[in-house]
Amino acid sequence: MKPNLHHRLGDLQLRILQVLWERPDAPVGTVHEALKPERDLAYTTVATMLRKMEARGLVSHREEGRTFLYQARVAAEEVNRSVGAHLVERLFEGSLADAVSHLLTSREVSASELDQLEKLIKDAKRKRRTL
Repeated sequence: MKPNLHHRLGDLQLRILQVLWERPDAPVGTVHEALKPERDLAYTTVATMLRKMEARGLVSHREEGRTFLYQARVAAEEVNRSVGAHLVERLFEGSLADAVSHLLTSREVSASELDQLEKLIKDAKRKRRTL
């Protein structure tokens, strides 16, 4: 996997990566079929997007006979971290508190999710004290 970079991904690129995280070594046809229920894309569109993503270092391929098998070169955690940090920077001017406040007030939050958030905050405070 590549070192942590700032990933700016379009919806289609992110969806292709999600397919490749679930199905490593996928040929274009497999990616195309996985996207078919949600997007009406031509096979060639998916092939072109994979080539562009490869040029950006997001995916790579290996050849098996005449078939190109694609795999993600970036981990899901890396992309989530990068996209999340970008979102906080762009929409909330770097304020994590503002981002969390927005999420807590703009959607229904279950008691279980609130408990989870409290645990994450306690763990972060504990880590901060040990530094």
